Amino acid sequence: MSSDDHLMHNYGRLPVRFVRGEGALLWDDRDRRYLDALSGIAVCGLGHAHPAVSEAICDQARTLVHTSNLYEIPLQERLAAELCTRAGLNRAFFCNSGAEANEAAIKLARLHARGRGIAKPHILVMENSFHGRTLATLTATGNARIQAGFEPLVEGFTRVPYNDLDAVRRAAAEVEGIVAVLVEPVQGEGGIRVPSPDYLAGLRAICDEQGWLLMLDEIQTGIGRTGEWFAFQHAGILPDVLTLAKGLGNGFPIGACLARGAAAELFQPGHHGTTFGGNPLGCRTALAVLETMEREQLPARAAKLGSELSDTFRSRLGNTPGVSEIRGHGLLLAIALDRPCGDLVKRALERGLLINVTAQNVIRLLPPLIFTDTQADELVETLCALVTEFLQEA
Repeated sequence: MSSDDHLMHNYGRLPVRFVRGEGALLWDDRDRRYLDALSGIAVCGLGHAHPAVSEAICDQARTLVHTSNLYEIPLQERLAAELCTRAGLNRAFFCNSGAEANEAAIKLARLHARGRGIAKPHILVMENSFHGRTLATLTATGNARIQAGFEPLVEGFTRVPYNDLDAVRRAAAEVEGIVAVLVEPVQGEGGIRVPSPDYLAGLRAICDEQGWLLMLDEIQTGIGRTGEWFAFQHAGILPDVLTLAKGLGNGFPIGACLARGAAAELFQPGHHGTTFGGNPLGCRTALAVLETMEREQLPARAAKLGSELSDTFRSRLGNTPGVSEIRGHGLLLAIALDRPCGDLVKRALERGLLINVTAQNVIRLLPPLIFTDTQADELVETLCALVTEFLQEA
């Protein structure tokens, strides 16, 4: 019997077992060192075992872990105020994951529809998007491969191409009952696709014209990764609804759905809830993350280092045959090849580097925001060598 005989076969795991971490480094059970350029898929923005986060978790665990949302939770109130102040929004609902945050947003859109007398509402979503794996968020996701086998999917979603404002306008004219747009400011799982600079502002304008909610999924882009606290801040707009998770807890599972204006007043007692979401331990952890990022000016660090890494990769790989494009936003980076390159993940692991491949041919890099210049140099040297060798084999 192998050690994973009692686990469901959800994951195609790599042959490594990590046992400890520090900053951007991990060590396996053979004490081999790895440079983590993935951050648990955009989760550990402060790296592993950050002292401020570890101390907050330990201290709160000794004090009070959980009470439930039947009672007032002062730490939850503090965290809501911190997030809403940074985002320019009004109210927050806390949950356990990004998928749950997006479920909350979808329910807000349905309530918004009922208030307008729309019995069969539609939410406009994008091709190649990713919003989660619950039935509703799976339906919102623009990936037929991960939807396969889970039909019938949930009604009420209309899909258009990403970064195409004309397609949104056509949908407004042709589809009855649209009440909201759910969109990622940068598509993560879809291949680190960065839209044109006017895209979010254009969506904001259309939503205002139509009376739709603009709902931004910042599960992957939020909490400093793109160089601002939230990616929408680069566009100078405000969403009606904002969803967060991943980097908010630096590894502790916590998600949030923020809203402003009328959207912030839609949920009333009995409309939505959660057992664990926003408990004292989760909120204390998230507060430690925000305070540390503020103190160490890590969003600005992400902007600076992300720009430097992009420039270096373009200089080293931009003219290499087989490299299609190097793109990204802050420390959300992609090297797109002209062929499937999933094998690079295992090759990088063998050289002590953690990366990811998404959309079959896009190397996705999500290093911690505390990445040092020396670690950035190591990432560049190791990955450039791997990509060059891989492309020369064909």
